[in-house]
Amino acid sequence: MDNGTESMLDVFLFETDDLLEHLDDILLACEKNKNFDPDSVNEIFRIMHTIKGSSAMMQFNSLTVIAHKMEDLFSFVREKGVAKEYIEDLIDLMFRSSDFLKAETEKVRGGQPLTTNIGTFEQEINDFLKKISGDTAGGTAAGAAPQETARQAAEHIVDDGALKKETAKGYPFAVRVFFDEESQMANLRAFMLVNDLRDIVGNFEYSPDDIETNPATADAILRDGFFLFFAGKEDAAKALPVIEHFTYTKDYSEITPIPAEKGGGKAAAGAAPGKSAAVQTHAPVKQSLINVNLSKLDNLMDLMGEIVITESMVTSNPALQSAGLDNNFTKASRQLRKLTDELQEIVMSIRMVPVSTVFQKMRRIVRDMNKKLEKDAHLVLIGEETEVDKTIVDSISDPIMHLVRNSMDHGIEPKAERIKAGKPEEGTVTLSAQNTGGDILISVTDDGAGIDRGAVLEKAQKKGLLTKPAAEYTDQEVYQFLLMPGFSTNEVVTEYSGRGVGMDVVKENVEKIGGEVSIESTPGRGTKTTFKIPLTLAIINGMKISVGGTMFTIPIKNIRQSFKASDDSIMYDTDMHEIIMVRDKYYPLIRLHQAYKIDTEVTDIAGGIVILVGTHDNAYCIFADALLGEQQVVVKTLPTYLNQFRVRKSGIDGCAILGDGSISLILNVQNLYNDN
Repeated sequence: MDNGTESMLDVFLFETDDLLEHLDDILLACEKNKNFDPDSVNEIFRIMHTIKGSSAMMQFNSLTVIAHKMEDLFSFVREKGVAKEYIEDLIDLMFRSSDFLKAETEKVRGGQPLTTNIGTFEQEINDFLKKISGDTAGGTAAGAAPQETARQAAEHIVDDGALKKETAKGYPFAVRVFFDEESQMANLRAFMLVNDLRDIVGNFEYSPDDIETNPATADAILRDGFFLFFAGKEDAAKALPVIEHFTYTKDYSEITPIPAEKGGGKAAAGAAPGKSAAVQTHAPVKQSLINVNLSKLDNLMDLMGEIVITESMVTSNPALQSAGLDNNFTKASRQLRKLTDELQEIVMSIRMVPVSTVFQKMRRIVRDMNKKLEKDAHLVLIGEETEVDKTIVDSISDPIMHLVRNSMDHGIEPKAERIKAGKPEEGTVTLSAQNTGGDILISVTDDGAGIDRGAVLEKAQKKGLLTKPAAEYTDQEVYQFLLMPGFSTNEVVTEYSGRGVGMDVVKENVEKIGGEVSIESTPGRGTKTTFKIPLTLAIINGMKISVGGTMFTIPIKNIRQSFKASDDSIMYDTDMHEIIMVRDKYYPLIRLHQAYKIDTEVTDIAGGIVILVGTHDNAYCIFADALLGEQQVVVKTLPTYLNQFRVRKSGIDGCAILGDGSISLILNVQNLYNDN
């Protein structure tokens, strides 16, 4: 496949995915309102028309046929409406069509063959159209307002010169065709239409007449239309169905000849009604937006990281330091840092997308599970405008889907049980996103039955996972069992994930992007699962510290205070763990040289530095040899073979290359605390 075709395929997949997501949103709104308003009908028609056209251009037959059938269906709905008793059936049919188109699109993306046996589904759509058309014959049905058609509203300017010329040649009956603005190479589309007509109509003329050899005619056709001239009214009538069903036709009009006036006046022409397709009488507002392949943004981010490293290498060059820096160099280096920071912010902002792209997809899941499980729950979205890095959004899509399914399948109770428990008949699943500065907190909450602590412990005991008496486990420790591979308290396998099925995948995907998963639950009141994930993965502001010959970087967002302490400030808790008082409060103390078994000469508290760090869960103190200063660093992931040594769980998130070429290990203060 050449680069041009690959590029077209990428655009096709991107646009089709976007259109189908938009279609689901429209259908959910219509289902909620129990009605198809005119704007929704027009938008659904436009979506299907666009998918039909782009699929035909790419020669994806199954997508083209089904989209065309749905376009025909909504062409009728635009004209006549749909009776209220058919609205629910129409919505179900549209959702199944959307699912079919999504499945076919995924096959295209995976290079798999498309479905060839679509006759049954195609016939189902045809039958439904016949059913509603029989019911609405002779009047306008409820659900959609009657609309003026293109042939009633559009008045096209006729090229009198061309019409007069062709009339003189014996071709007085003309049809003017406009193609979709999205159509590429309009001259070739016109040539395809001409070839289709040759099998139906013997002799006819067309203008422009050099469409095969002159690419410049494409712009003229998009601007002025493509003219077809026929010798008789019968030939024109034969051509109209072909023109109407041609994939790229947007609208057309017949131009009927009127006899010339006496006295040698010019021949006049009038536009008769044509295709019953919508024609906008004004041009759509253009937006200054472009689509950019994510790989290009990844390359831009990598380049930005290299610039940050190089800038650090220049400003911290030992030769410059020893030679002494004059004021001009100092000013220039500060300006360079300022520009680098601004460039980084721009690069980061380009990659940021709202989590609504993931949140909105969950509406469809809740809707479908309500129907199949005969439950009644609604989805509440909070903070969906919160923006995170595109890579992170892609990584959390599957985990969020698992949690929403769990909430619907095993969290929200059936209506009868909720009423018996004194709860509202309608359950609630809440998706929430919150920016806390350097991290994003995403939570999935339901007001269902909650997690049965006893059932989890019983399952853990059967699997031999308990290392102490069951009564000594905290709720948080019990719920962590649910995140282990293959752990589930559900004995019956359903088509949806059970409470625990897939939760190890949730944990794995979230931890891959440096995040954490926590579970809270109250029996009878519901469950809340929270992801804490970084805002971005690429560049962080960190504080460099030294321990022996090793350098570490602590993210600035985790540092609360650094200070010198004396040996007599150290105390011990009941388990003989070191603690230290800061601002009248005691905090655990972790000595990095002991945690990582590093040889160092600084072992007494007075000789080193104490750093108070914290997360949303814990706060404690770290003891190191010295602070080396704040620096912006580029996060590099650790090699995958180090996973076998539990490096991430022991508190190492990655590494950074410093300006002098040395490597600093980046600390994850939460994992470091959990491991000690």
